[in-house]
Amino acid sequence: MTTGPLRDDEQHILFEIERALRRDRRLDRQMRTLGRRRRPLLGRVARWWPRPWTAAVLLVVSVALMAAGIDTSEPAVIWMFAAVWPVTLYSVFRLLCRWTEP
Repeated sequence: MTTGPLRDDEQHILFEIERALRRDRRLDRQMRTLGRRRRPLLGRVARWWPRPWTAAVLLVVSVALMAAGIDTSEPAVIWMFAAVWPVTLYSVFRLLCRWTEP
């Protein structure tokens, strides 16, 4: 295999391939966003969340709010539980996914 400059016909073929690739918008978008996919979506927050202690605290708060909501039937407590519970499930799910990754 030679490492010298390309012949004229090879250079022309390479130019045509590059031109066709530049016109492909889907490929262009994928190439531009390829490096960004590895970065966390939440920025600084994604570094520490979800850690085991975060998921544990959210789980304790959720259980406490659930028990208080059942006991008192206060709408504010029930709404706070409704707000905290999905975040708790998400953090526990992310934590379990992280622990089961190879």
